[in-house]
Amino acid sequence: MTAPLEKNRPPKVTEQEARRVAEAAREQDWRRPSFAKELFLGRFRLDLIHPHPLPAAEDTRRGEEFLARLRAFCETRIDGALIEREDRIPDEVINGLRELGALGMKIDVKYGGLGLTQVYYNKALALIGSASPAVGALLSAHQSIGVPQPLKIFGTQEQRDAFLPRLARHDISAFLLTEPDVGSDPARLATTAVPDGDDYVLDGVKLWTTNGVVADLLVVMARVPRSEGHRGGITAFVVEAASEGVTVEHRNAFMGLRGLENGVTRLHRVRVPAAHRIGAEGEGLKIALTTLNTGRLSLPAMCVGAGKWCLRIAREWSAEREQWGRPVARHEAVGAKISFIAATTFALEAVLDLSSQMADEDRNDIRIEAALAKLYGSEMAWLMADELVQIRGGRGFETADSLKARGERPVPAEQMLRDLRINRIFEGSTEIMHLLIAREAVDAHLKVAGGLIDPENSLGDKARAGARATAFYARWLPKLVAGPGGLPSSYGEFHPAGFPDLSAHLRYVERSSRRLARSTFYAMSRWQGRMETKQGFLGRIVDIGAELFAMSAACVRAELLRTGEGPGREAYQLADAFCRQSRIRVEELFNRLWSNTDSIDHRVVEGVLSGRYEWLEQGIVDPSGDGPWIADATPGPSARENVHRPVP
Repeated sequence: MTAPLEKNRPPKVTEQEARRVAEAAREQDWRRPSFAKELFLGRFRLDLIHPHPLPAAEDTRRGEEFLARLRAFCETRIDGALIEREDRIPDEVINGLRELGALGMKIDVKYGGLGLTQVYYNKALALIGSASPAVGALLSAHQSIGVPQPLKIFGTQEQRDAFLPRLARHDISAFLLTEPDVGSDPARLATTAVPDGDDYVLDGVKLWTTNGVVADLLVVMARVPRSEGHRGGITAFVVEAASEGVTVEHRNAFMGLRGLENGVTRLHRVRVPAAHRIGAEGEGLKIALTTLNTGRLSLPAMCVGAGKWCLRIAREWSAEREQWGRPVARHEAVGAKISFIAATTFALEAVLDLSSQMADEDRNDIRIEAALAKLYGSEMAWLMADELVQIRGGRGFETADSLKARGERPVPAEQMLRDLRINRIFEGSTEIMHLLIAREAVDAHLKVAGGLIDPENSLGDKARAGARATAFYARWLPKLVAGPGGLPSSYGEFHPAGFPDLSAHLRYVERSSRRLARSTFYAMSRWQGRMETKQGFLGRIVDIGAELFAMSAACVRAELLRTGEGPGREAYQLADAFCRQSRIRVEELFNRLWSNTDSIDHRVVEGVLSGRYEWLEQGIVDPSGDGPWIADATPGPSARENVHRPVP
């Protein structure tokens, strides 16, 4: 049963080949400053984020006007419970979004869109995601990673003129990269695009195509074979979903986001005009990664919305529910959970707004900031939802419909937990995000010292790399010994009279940034070429950086609210609480850099894979049934019914 499947799978590639493909796709240069990059290098550049950047008055006016219309739509036209029960977003909801202009939130007004800034686009996603996470996912997939964003950055003027007006008003888009046997390792991409005159002919199968079931336009990543006149490589195409040979073979069902129109799409001899190719041949992965630089901010936007909802339910329920003579919120065990939810929601919104405003201003390189926002937001939102379920007790585990049927408020806490779980996998799993961010964080080291550890380099190349490294580290290392974090007077503007002292937290961030850089340097010196295999260590390095970034953003946001017309005193209290909680997590992560179970875990894994622990699996039955682990994705004509259903 397995032999034919093995034959039809994408060809195996070596680790070096996979790394080369991924490396070629990333942006190589840093043309603009990056707060997070500097943070990992031990340089706390507060000047890059403080004073907090602000949107233009006209952008704010237009954004707030749209949010008011969107709120009214969410309150009157979206029934999240109905979408959950029927496993589908009603056509009238999608048409209402079209009328509202929500399909074109990020599309320029000259193409019929709303031209919202990243800040207000994210606020809109947080709002609509609170009404229905499935609707939020539809809009996010359409605009954050679907056709509009890559066309905005890489498309020709003719492509923008042809497609953006359609996408702003009516058409829904989807992004097709993943395949049944190809996930985060795109070097093994099997879908092909063979040049044929003025066209390309696409063949392959794509999995987890969010919006693919209802989409009108697709971004498809396919491999162009190298030939005369064609450089080849992974390439991006705009494909009409109604094209002959495009078949949606299956609509996937998930534990959460039950209204998600996500499927399996087969492409069989689909002819695509060369004019629909985005960018040059071989630039597909670079286009995808660049699109995701800001596209990733949509997920933390909905995580912020989830945090706000968790806080509201926790506040109202914990004040109402009594145990042992007083509301459960007054019991320390529950109160600690509420404090965590409140402080973390404040910090997540601070990270999101800061990253989004920096994206709008386009004066900073935010590839690391956006990735940290996605990583941190998805992990912390899941923890907040889990704490809410615990606060609600048995009612947290009970469905909203069941609660309503027996006369109680239908709070969908368990649904929120299910819906949020995918964010730790969507658009780069937590594990992949750790590696992606770690690669960017050590980029400066690899540029000056990478030649020393490259086994393919000659002795002469290594000698020259050694000279460059010596010069760089002679200047860099002494700066990690001392800094403003050691001076009690540093960042004094963050300790106004009568307010909690946030300056102490910023000094901690500065000291920890240098400590983080020293730890990274020591690890590179110790493991050299094996550094990339130390994924546990790299993950902790990234998590420390995420906490330090969140602390910085929280303090800067609190100061913005204090000096403006916002709730400054309360913001300072929340920032102080978050930083104190975060510092505990940071110290634990620093300790685990060198005191951990990574080595023994590796030995246990080897034992599991070799079958030495199979005796531990005895005493159960396996309900998962038979069948291959990975479905056969052999190219060819579809033998299934097309379940594609464009929304009229």
